Amino acid sequence: MTLEGRVALVTGGSRGIGRATAELLARRGAMVAICARTGADAEATAQALRDEGREAIALAADVGDSAQADAAVHACVGKFGRLDILVNNAGIRQDGLLLRMKDEDWDRVLGVNLTGAFNCTRAALRGMVRQRGGRVINVTSVVAVCGNPGQANYVSAKAGLIVLTKAVALEVASRGITVNAVAPGFIETAMTANLDEALQRTYKAFIPAGQFGRPEDVAWAIGFLASEAAGYITGQVVHVNGGMWM
Repeated sequence: MTLEGRVALVTGGSRGIGRATAELLARRGAMVAICARTGADAEATAQALRDEGREAIALAADVGDSAQADAAVHACVGKFGRLDILVNNAGIRQDGLLLRMKDEDWDRVLGVNLTGAFNCTRAALRGMVRQRGGRVINVTSVVAVCGNPGQANYVSAKAGLIVLTKAVALEVASRGITVNAVAPGFIETAMTANLDEALQRTYKAFIPAGQFGRPEDVAWAIGFLASEAAGYITGQVVHVNGGMWM
């Protein structure tokens, strides 16, 4: 499943699942553009990959802004000459009960998590359609299918990503482009690290595997969908959750 000669853009690529994905794609031979809201964070990840002898650049962008998303894709193509793999991983949370949720908390989460993926996908598809090939992988969540109290905005955005995946997959399949999603469960990231030990034990009790996953577990699924081996898979959601949702 080599990715030699391929170019990948990973949003939210400076930490957690995004960083693990950028590292895996680069180590398989892809040239990688790492996009994050904070340029210094993206540069740190890119530099770590360059230190390994990989080709990587850092891009600073708020993907919820269409102009910035367009600019990020343009910069990636300008540097590497093409774009073959887009991983829409950028995401934020602003949790709260629906009755207390502020308009700006709803708008911001939908803007980054769902509109951000729309912005980047639209920008990336222009070149992918011309080259008649490409991979788009959206990072959704287990809560998109099972729901979660206190996360109406986040759940709505992640559920929207699933149907966006299916709609776009239908639109571009004839051009040799696949569009899929990966839905992580509880993964060992900064988000889960903030949970106290008692709450972590409670959550783990609901997971048949008995533990949280690692960012690398999700990256492996993304890496497969990005490869030629997954060329006949499109419009699908791959669940990586230790059996939490079946």
